Amino acid sequence: MLYRLRLSIRYAFARPTGAGRQLLRISPADLPGLQEVQQTRIAVTPLPTERGGFVDFFGNEVTELALPAGLTQVRFDMTGRVLRLAEETELDLSAAARSLAADLDQIADLGPHSPLHFLRASPRIPLAADIAAFAGAACAEARTVRQQVESLGRAIHGHMRFDARATEVDTPIADSFAGRHGVCQDFSQIMISGLRSLGIPAAYVSGFLRTIPPPGRPRLEGADAMHAWVRAWTGAEAGWCEYDPTNRCFVGADHVTIGYGRDYGDVAPVTGSMRLAGSQSGSHSVDIATED
Repeated sequence: MLYRLRLSIRYAFARPTGAGRQLLRISPADLPGLQEVQQTRIAVTPLPTERGGFVDFFGNEVTELALPAGLTQVRFDMTGRVLRLAEETELDLSAAARSLAADLDQIADLGPHSPLHFLRASPRIPLAADIAAFAGAACAEARTVRQQVESLGRAIHGHMRFDARATEVDTPIADSFAGRHGVCQDFSQIMISGLRSLGIPAAYVSGFLRTIPPPGRPRLEGADAMHAWVRAWTGAEAGWCEYDPTNRCFVGADHVTIGYGRDYGDVAPVTGSMRLAGSQSGSHSVDIATED
């Protein structure tokens, strides 16, 4: 599937800002055998005083900016074309649930995609006792790791209610789990905590999701959104699989990946610092369209 992407992130400031430095992780990833980036461009308004880029430890493309003082608003626009090459297979070659630990014991690699980086608690995803108990109950009958991934994803989808106003970006996962509501970030980080409690390495994935309007309704420009889902390591033979608990499905051609991390903090679209003397507001819009 060939996609045309457009992302716009906007901030407005009540008073002119001081100088700032920002890191953007908003470019789609080039993933051999899965996703091919044919074109990408990031425009910054107003123009930064400095601009550079690098690839972080987990292989994510990062745009680095120095912004001038005196801003009342700033805008980041990403446009791109991405060929999504493959869908998730339904063939289960994952390890038996009881033997995954033995597979992990054989791993000595500490490169960016090593499952060892995604096995323990991370800054935004602690190992919570109530989530661990929920995961254990949800996966009690699963015989393979892939079945555990699917069982937990389905259980979280049934336990949680999607509510865009229920949580903030820094809401602890224990609060969103107890409240049984949240957004894709909450669904995904809760699932990651549950998988890690079972000894399954799990990563946070940032990306885009194409949405399809109901029959007879026109497709709305900018109606898509940035999205998050889960990447789980299922053993030496099968490797990684990806699951979207918000939509109760394995990841397929409608998902476009930006990057991977231990939790949201590793792949947040905009991070950095800026001197502020008043309030600020922000918004973002995404448009994903297929090309013939």
